[in-house]
Amino acid sequence: MKIHTIEPGLETTRGYFSADLPPITTVRSGDRVRLRTLDAGWHSFDQPDPHKQLEKLAWYDAARNPGHAVCGPIAVEGARAGMVLEIRFLAVEPAPWGWSVAGGWPSEVNRRLGVAEGGDWPMRWVLDTEAGVGTNQFGQSVRLRPFMGITGMPPAGPGQHSTVPPRFCGGNIDCKELVAGSILYLPVPVDGGMLYVGDGHALQGDGEAAGPALECPMELVEIEVHLAPEMELAFPHARSPQAWLTFGFHEDLDEAAMLALDGMLDLMGRTWGLGRKEALAWASLVVDLRVSQLVNGVRGVHAVLPDEAVAPFRHKRAG
Repeated sequence: MKIHTIEPGLETTRGYFSADLPPITTVRSGDRVRLRTLDAGWHSFDQPDPHKQLEKLAWYDAARNPGHAVCGPIAVEGARAGMVLEIRFLAVEPAPWGWSVAGGWPSEVNRRLGVAEGGDWPMRWVLDTEAGVGTNQFGQSVRLRPFMGITGMPPAGPGQHSTVPPRFCGGNIDCKELVAGSILYLPVPVDGGMLYVGDGHALQGDGEAAGPALECPMELVEIEVHLAPEMELAFPHARSPQAWLTFGFHEDLDEAAMLALDGMLDLMGRTWGLGRKEALAWASLVVDLRVSQLVNGVRGVHAVLPDEAVAPFRHKRAG
């Protein structure tokens, strides 16, 4: 097992996904990667006063990097299109500041809620990572629950691909359950995998209603990357510290929910030997369908099966 270290910089951080770029590092199955990541808005990592206007990076070029700041691509030796990549989140530690904002720009949500016009409502946060508390410029405090908003790979096809929509191969998933101790399983879309990580969130509610969450750079993101050749997936699955999760992404929220539920039925069949009708009967009792986010054009839904709920059918475990 080898440990790779990545710092944010001009040659390691992009505002898009692309499989055409040379990898910033190449890992083997079982290797670990330790990253520092920028916030999604390309601000300088060190801020003299987080409660005041944040300073942008001097080298940031919006035309060159139009999306979220993500580190990559990270090539995975032996990864082939159609395989599954397993990403274990060992540590997710925010830097000492963050920001959130609502209203003031013509997004779909802002127009619908009548807050698109006029100025925005910014909150600027000092993050006490040891205490796990963030405090804004008004003296209001929240309990932190950090995770990475973006973990994924570019779809097949040349050129640049937006960081905004989540895809079958991951990306802007924005699921608050993917905290340290979680495992994310992603279908590999291109040979080499070409993994990207970024968009740190110190806190987010299901739905990410305003657009941004509590956006922050990360002082440390440590992941362990594995190939999972025995798995076959159409959409991401995940293992949180307390539950199994399956995901659905689609422009239509109903279809996203059906994709997440379809994945959960597959998981219940594969893991506990349940037929689809039996799995659906149990899902109606013990599976929660939650909206990951509504604000990225492509909606996200995650189905959640808590560990405490599987006891009635655990005896049917397959294999």
